Amino acid sequence: MNLEDLRPQVGAKHRKRRVGRGISAGQGASCGFGMRGQKSRSGRPTRPGFEGGQLPLYKRVPKLKHFPIVNAKHFTVINVDSLSELPAGTEVTLESLMDAGIVTQNDGSLRILGRGEIGVALNVHAHSFTAGAKAKIEAAGGTCTEV
Repeated sequence: MNLEDLRPQVGAKHRKRRVGRGISAGQGASCGFGMRGQKSRSGRPTRPGFEGGQLPLYKRVPKLKHFPIVNAKHFTVINVDSLSELPAGTEVTLESLMDAGIVTQNDGSLRILGRGEIGVALNVHAHSFTAGAKAKIEAAGGTCTEV
C-alpha cells in the first residue's frame, strides 16, 4: 500500500464548516478571513484573474510580441498577374507552377490572390481563391477549382 492509495471510507463526509457561529464553533467573528479589507467582505472578493485593476495576464498575453498564432495556416501565395505568362488552356496546380519556375518553394496550400490582370483562359486548381482572383480568372474564360 502506498500513500496515494489511501482513500476515505465509502460514505465518509466532512462536516460542513459553520462560520460566524461563535468562538466555540471554531470560526467565529471574522470567520478566518482576517480583520478588514477586500478579501474579508462577504461574497466573492474578486473574480478569477483579477489583478487589482491592472490589465490581467489573460488579456495581456495576446497583445505582446512573440506569441505565435496557434494552428496558423500557411499558404503558398501567388497573384493573378503571375499566371498571365502561362499559355491558354493550361492546368495550373502547385506542382505545375513549381515546374514552370513561377513558384520556387512549397510553403503550404496554394492560394490565388487578385492583384493584376489576366487575359488567358486557365484551369486553376488551388486550395483557396480570393473573390477578386476568382472573378478575374472566370472573366478571362478560365475555371477555378478548389482542391
